[in-house]
Amino acid sequence: MTNGPDRASLGRDDQASPLFSLRQVTQQRGELTILQDLTLDLPRTEVTALIGPSGAGKTSLIRLLNRLDDPSSGEVLFDGTPITSYPVFALRRRVGFVFQRPTMFTGTVADNLGIALTLCAERERTAAPDAARVLEAVGLDGAYAARDASRLSGGEQQRVSIARALMTRPDVLLLDEPTSALDPEVAERLLTTIVRLSRERGVAVVMVTHRLSEAQRASTFTVMLEAGRLVEAGPTTQIFTGATQARTRAYIASTE
Repeated sequence: MTNGPDRASLGRDDQASPLFSLRQVTQQRGELTILQDLTLDLPRTEVTALIGPSGAGKTSLIRLLNRLDDPSSGEVLFDGTPITSYPVFALRRRVGFVFQRPTMFTGTVADNLGIALTLCAERERTAAPDAARVLEAVGLDGAYAARDASRLSGGEQQRVSIARALMTRPDVLLLDEPTSALDPEVAERLLTTIVRLSRERGVAVVMVTHRLSEAQRASTFTVMLEAGRLVEAGPTTQIFTGATQARTRAYIASTE
């Protein structure tokens, strides 16, 4: 079985090329249309924010980006190559997904981090990053590795979830409302961690958020969706200060 395009292609000099491209993507569940005729490029920026009202299709979109779901029609490209060209495990090593509510498996934090390595071949497991260093990268002391994962706070568990995703040395992190269940102070710390990881480690981030202040502060590119359709996409500063679409301006004004 082929392993698909290798990691070197993502680090190429052509930074103007999209990280992900969606071409006329439609996603249906039964008779319900979740995403409709979506054509969109997600650039190689530090953090991309997906915004829009509930039911806009934001989570459905990012689930397509590491093949938790496949579109009903249309095509998704990763680094210029059809995403279906990658074996699923190979893709998910490169494109990590962190769910809205963290899930901790039985055992220690170190046990939870090790679960990510089941996606990796033996040679990649031996080259995996040290658990303590990964924990420190998300703002937790390395001593957390020995702690019972079930006894961590919500904010700590979310950081462990991100650390777990980092164990495979991904090129991209997909974050589904990572701060929605956290109080403002903990959410602020986690957001700072996400931005720092992107800048220091060169990990691209695609983040769903309902908190527009987070999108405005953390992202460099913003996508506005509504009812499964693309309303507008562009640099975050442009979207928040000079959106071209009236619906975008109205949504931003209604949530301020």
